[in-house]
Amino acid sequence: MPRPVADQPECWPALPLDSWKDTYATLHMWLQIVGKVRLRLTPLVNHWWNVPLYVTARGLTTTRIPYGERAFELWFDFIRHQLVLETNDGIVKTLPLAPKSVAEFYREFMAMLRSAEIEVKIWRMPVEIPNPIPFDEDRVHASYDPVAVEKFWRILLSVDAVFTQFRAGFIGKSSPVHFFWGSFDLAVSRFSGRRAPERAGADAVTREAYSHEVSSVGFWPGSVGVKDAAFYSYTSPEPQGFKEAQAQPNAAYYDKQLGEFILMYEDVGQAESPTASLLEFCQSAYEAGAGLGNWDREALER
Repeated sequence: MPRPVADQPECWPALPLDSWKDTYATLHMWLQIVGKVRLRLTPLVNHWWNVPLYVTARGLTTTRIPYGERAFELWFDFIRHQLVLETNDGIVKTLPLAPKSVAEFYREFMAMLRSAEIEVKIWRMPVEIPNPIPFDEDRVHASYDPVAVEKFWRILLSVDAVFTQFRAGFIGKSSPVHFFWGSFDLAVSRFSGRRAPERAGADAVTREAYSHEVSSVGFWPGSVGVKDAAFYSYTSPEPQGFKEAQAQPNAAYYDKQLGEFILMYEDVGQAESPTASLLEFCQSAYEAGAGLGNWDREALER
């Protein structure tokens, strides 16, 4: 019996971190630059939900950003490999995505905004990475492999579809499926409805992000602690016994350093049904946290 379309190999391409780590590092900075424009011009939404980007049929978008009497949208087109600026008064401008330094991209991007009469200042320092370099001074990161970027976007399309299906089974408070440009991960979060104890020593960002009990699942292409593309799931605050629980499928494991369940992307891609494998991970890790945390599941789930 043939695989369903969503489980075809082309929907879950291999993307070892070593094969595109330089492009990943550069793209990360470009996404932060664009994402910070959305952050600067939109009001705070609970848990920083005004910050992320969203997966589209062509790449990633900011969605509509208000600007006085006008509005505009910025979106990365990973088919034509360009950054597109569109305004509600008919202006369309593009910036090619090609090997160039972060400093060059920053200069060209800000010039594109100004040419559309959009003036905005952003904090030039990257976040959530070691040894950050101000955007306008970063000539270290300058790689762009379009084939690797297309594979990454193809993975995001598949993961977004599975996360959206998983989200549909929850009628309590839930985040959209969204892409955080700081941590470079696609995630969706469920909430019990109860406030969480404040974390000792937490900064303003963390206090807002974890103000309520939450169970999150996400995907990222690899980082400190996990050396390749992987899925993660955690519950915060972590209930007693969570780390001893067994998430599914069997390849999933609890990482004590991260405090999260991990399932390597490669294991999902090689499963008979990647979609079913990932859904099983999402559901089992959530059930472990919600059950041990005494969430009112009858009221929260379909």
